[in-house]
Amino acid sequence: MVSKKTVNTLLASAVALTVAGGVSAANAMDASKEKCYGVAKAGKNDCGAADKSHACAGMAKEDASPVEWVAVPKGLCEKLAGGSLKPMTDAHDH
Repeated sequence: MVSKKTVNTLLASAVALTVAGGVSAANAMDASKEKCYGVAKAGKNDCGAADKSHACAGMAKEDASPVEWVAVPKGLCEKLAGGSLKPMTDAHDH
């Protein structure tokens, strides 16, 4: 008979592996997509900011921040108003 502690340990391990797998999958971007800076809505960015102000998705503090990005289909970014394939971290980039 398996103890309750063993079951809990196995369950916790399975959850940890699932979360770790989900994180690595989320960080891997589909080859048909590109990072598009300057078009994310506040709280709707994908992953960390280019200026290293945060490292997580959903933490953009303002609309259209030049250091926040979202993944879009390749070729779309530069067609969007304010869209850039590179972060605009310098005043000269704007």
